[in-house]
Amino acid sequence: MSILKIAKIGHPVLLKKSEPVKKIQKEELKRLIVDMTHTLLDANGIGLAAPQVHINKRIVLFRSQSINDEENNKKKIEITPLINPSYTNNSDEFEDDWEGCLSIPGMLGKVRRFKKITYKAYNLQGKLIKKSVEGLYARVIQHECDHLEGVLYTSKLVDPKDFGFAEEVQNYLQNEKRNTKK
Repeated sequence: MSILKIAKIGHPVLLKKSEPVKKIQKEELKRLIVDMTHTLLDANGIGLAAPQVHINKRIVLFRSQSINDEENNKKKIEITPLINPSYTNNSDEFEDDWEGCLSIPGMLGKVRRFKKITYKAYNLQGKLIKKSVEGLYARVIQHECDHLEGVLYTSKLVDPKDFGFAEEVQNYLQNEKRNTKK
C-alpha cells in the first residue's frame, strides 16, 4: 500500500481526457484502487479520480459517510470504486453549492450540479452497477467524472466571485448564518 502524489492545479494531467480501463480483473488495477483508497483517506477527501494521482484512466472512488460498527464499537468507512463511470441526470433540477478539490487544496468554489443522477460503472469484479443518488453523492460523482474529462470545478463556477480560500469562505458563511438568525 502506498500514498500516491496528488496532482495540483497547473499540472497538465488534470486537463487530459482519461482513457477507458479495458481489463478490469487485473491485479495492478486492484493495487491501484487500494493505493488510491489510502491516498483519499490520508488526504481526508471524499472523492478521488485517477488523473489526480497522475494515472490517465477512467477510475474514481468516493467514500460514504461513516457507518457505526456496533460489534467493534468503531466508525466504519466504506469506499466505492467506479471503473469507466458515466452518469445521467434524473431531472433538470440543479443545486448551487460550495465544493473543494484535493488538486486545489485550501480553496472552495460554488458550482452548479444536478441534484439527482443515475450513475453506471463497473466494480472491481467487472460487474456493471447502476445506482441513483442525490445530494452530496450526486455532487461528488459529477465532480470526479469531470476530472475524467479533464475538467476542474474552477471552470464551472456559478460566478467567478464565488471562489476563495476555504477558511475565508467558511468564516463568511458562518457570519452570514449568525446575522440571519438575529
